Amino acid sequence: MYPSLLNMYSKTKWIQLYMRGMYKLYNDEVTWQGLLYGLQWNEPVIHAGGKTALELKGLAHYIKPRETKVYIYSNRNVNFNLWLKKFEHLVLKRTEVFDYNNKNLFTDFNTGSFEIRISAPELAFMEMLYLIPAEQEFNEAFQIMEGLSSLRPKLVQSLLENCSSIKIKRLFLYMAEKAGHEWFYKLDKYSIDLGSGKRMIVKEGVLNKTYSITVPKSYEE
Repeated sequence: MYPSLLNMYSKTKWIQLYMRGMYKLYNDEVTWQGLLYGLQWNEPVIHAGGKTALELKGLAHYIKPRETKVYIYSNRNVNFNLWLKKFEHLVLKRTEVFDYNNKNLFTDFNTGSFEIRISAPELAFMEMLYLIPAEQEFNEAFQIMEGLSSLRPKLVQSLLENCSSIKIKRLFLYMAEKAGHEWFYKLDKYSIDLGSGKRMIVKEGVLNKTYSITVPKSYEE
């Protein structure tokens, strides 16, 4: 929209400046979904991901009832720290672990008034694993994995082959195998680079020899 029109609409109190580069209807309440919708017009890689995307898709029944955080992901060249001034419960994650330019990794969520772009379940769960152990509990992630019986093996395969995090790939395969999902056995593990050496995932855990990661003792009994 032309600056002159924005100025005119602002003077007539039809719209008002919400944040730099973004306007809203006068006296309209802006939700985090609405803010995301506005930002996605210019930065399509910004999206709701991780536990938030799984919850929106009805796949996060095991998330703690008091979970109020909203997880927003993007690649590192996008700066949206201004969000912190508007919504304190937003958790902003910028990473190059995944190829966020791949449109197949996303799906649309209808808020009732508009649609926002969110991670597909396959990506969303891996985004959760990205936060283990610093910000995400191992047990909660595995409980959610147990309910992901309908993941698409072709998309999972593509994500694992292109993911740059050895930790995420090993964790994902470990949890998927332990959960016993049918789609796991359709994966070509030999085409996935799992790196070398051991990875400590949880402190005081035990080593799973298949994936060379430390996991809680109760998972290896």
